[in-house]
Amino acid sequence: MAIELPSPPKVGMVSLGCPKALVDSERILTRLRADGYDMSPDYSGADVVLVNTCGFLDSAKEESLAAIGEAIAENGRVIVTGCMGNEAEVIRARFPQVLAVTGAHQYEAVVEAVHDAAPPELSPYLDLIPQAYDEAGVKLTPRHYGYLKISEGCNHACSFCIIPSLRGKLASRRIDAVLREAEKLVQAGTRELLVISQDTSAYGVDVRHEERMWKGHPVRTHMTDLARELGQLTDAQGRRPWVRLHYVYPYPHVDAVIPLMAEGLLTPYLDIPFQHAAPSVLKAMKRPANDAKVLQRLRQWRAICPDIAIRSSFVVGFPGETEADFQYLLDWLDEAQLDRVGAFRFEPVEGATANHLPDPVPEAVKEERYARIMEKTAAISAAKLQAKVGRTLQVIIDEIGAPDEDGDVGATGRSQADAPEIDGNVYLRDVGPEVQVGDIIDVIVEDADEHDLYGVAAQT
Repeated sequence: MAIELPSPPKVGMVSLGCPKALVDSERILTRLRADGYDMSPDYSGADVVLVNTCGFLDSAKEESLAAIGEAIAENGRVIVTGCMGNEAEVIRARFPQVLAVTGAHQYEAVVEAVHDAAPPELSPYLDLIPQAYDEAGVKLTPRHYGYLKISEGCNHACSFCIIPSLRGKLASRRIDAVLREAEKLVQAGTRELLVISQDTSAYGVDVRHEERMWKGHPVRTHMTDLARELGQLTDAQGRRPWVRLHYVYPYPHVDAVIPLMAEGLLTPYLDIPFQHAAPSVLKAMKRPANDAKVLQRLRQWRAICPDIAIRSSFVVGFPGETEADFQYLLDWLDEAQLDRVGAFRFEPVEGATANHLPDPVPEAVKEERYARIMEKTAAISAAKLQAKVGRTLQVIIDEIGAPDEDGDVGATGRSQADAPEIDGNVYLRDVGPEVQVGDIIDVIVEDADEHDLYGVAAQT
């Protein structure tokens, strides 16, 4: 007689905000999957929907509230978590129907709320059914790349930021746990590891860079030790993954990772949130690592690793920013020649001390400065990409297109200078049938514009 097993409850997830929030979503779903839940790709199939919110900017809060509203309209059974969870009264005032509201990385509270809303149907029979998931757990990114979060929170007190109040002080993960997770991701098919935190260069400061054993030798909970060990990982075919460092402040010890990039152990890429260049604005922002010798260090890094790509983001229209300050930033960018740049108009964030600074910049001036910085950085990017025409670059394939009218199949990928979602792409006009998503192939660059490259796969 066949035994009919109960269908496990299904959970839907809407994940908003930064990659750190995406990792939170992955951890929540991994725990729920271990508790016997299935995942639903749509509202209609879910017994309960989780909305992982972003609460950093007012625009992000509005996006989060809109997502909650959509989930309620489409499903009706909604649990809210994430950075906006610290404004539970705002969420409940707009949406009294929500089943529960929890804060950022409160994994146990989220799981408990899901258990209350849709009790798991665990049984001895279900426990014996093998799960067809990678050992590394639930992933919300494509199989070939994954985010590796090494810490929570932040110790800085930047005047425009409320991250410490949302996510708490710096709390570094054990380095052996981070390396085990990275190893599992690589063994499960991840070709690119994106290391993230609020401040990657501060990793381990809170635990005084304690040592742990890893594969028979001690490693410090420190950015340089972590980078070196990640650079040694290989998959079953002996291939090293790309290892990309995000949110790195230019502390002196960052110099030690540049030779690892030159050796090919790390992807030659640094994401450094400079935010501004004018000393008076940086002082008002209370930015850490305000080093007057940054330009000199950029030159030194490029001498060691000529292909290193530097990306950054900048805020224009910060309170008190004068025309002279903004021109200083434009001149600094001319010298720095950063490869990838994002810019944001200053936006007051509830709870940030910058809101009370004198001399706010008029909105029209913010817009004008934003247009000027984007024009400046687009010109720099165009020139740097044009210099790559004719070169052969390694490219990771993110997407294979459909055949065109001539039967040619194109592809979209990224060079080592491009992080997913935030930087440019490499568009291939034709690839052979042997090329698959996640492959890293050589590409001859034939053309470039302000942000992207175009080329063909090199003949092997």
